[in-house]
Amino acid sequence: MKIKASIILLGLLSIVSLKSFSQENQSEVPVNTKVKKILFVVTSHDQLGNTGKKTGLWIEEFAAPYFYFTAQGAEITVASPKGGQAPVDPKSNDPEFQTESTRKYFADGAAQEKLAHTVLLTKVNQKDYDAVYYPGGHGPMWDLSEDKNSARLIESFIKNNKPVALVCHAPAALKNVKAANGQSLIKGKKVSAFTNTEETAVQLNKVVPFLLEDMLTSKGADYQKGEDWHPFAVQDGLLFTGQNPQSSLLVAQKLMTYLTNSVN
Repeated sequence: MKIKASIILLGLLSIVSLKSFSQENQSEVPVNTKVKKILFVVTSHDQLGNTGKKTGLWIEEFAAPYFYFTAQGAEITVASPKGGQAPVDPKSNDPEFQTESTRKYFADGAAQEKLAHTVLLTKVNQKDYDAVYYPGGHGPMWDLSEDKNSARLIESFIKNNKPVALVCHAPAALKNVKAANGQSLIKGKKVSAFTNTEETAVQLNKVVPFLLEDMLTSKGADYQKGEDWHPFAVQDGLLFTGQNPQSSLLVAQKLMTYLTNSVN
């Protein structure tokens, strides 16, 4: 009985010691437990120029970052110029464009609700969020490129030292954004977006109102690109941009790394 009691006592002492050791190590390595709040801004435009075809949001560029951010514990709010249901480019639902993230989206009612009930863009304020992310699709080429509320929102995030991320066609939203000195925000900055050759490959170079690569260059941006249809993303200060749908997760990862390492 004495031997058994001694074994039990030693076991209890070991548990206490391990618990104490764990607590000491946790106190030595500070962990930022603040929940990150990320605003998604998506298009409300669903017409592909004068083709009679539909466009909108490219679902992969929403789904991959959405599930990545939520897995990291972030809270997501989705806004759009018109509010309500955000249009999804029907072509992005084609079997050849499906990914693990898109399949997960179409099986996730909560994620679908986010796009079904987007907040009106005029009702959001940067002070309520840690970052803003713009997924692409061709829709932004028509609405977000000219939306003054979107431009002011991006300017407000930058002014308040908060990151702005955009992928594929979403950098169209940078077209009329100004820096504090009144010049184009992207002048002299490294920026990526859908390439001219990628636009030509999808046979929409004569349909879109402008070519992203040309527009960004004309604004003085240091346009950056990788191989067509390969992941490529760049960061320049608070600005994070990705080249194509394949870059959406990479942009999200870069943004989350920045948010995790930033001092709030």
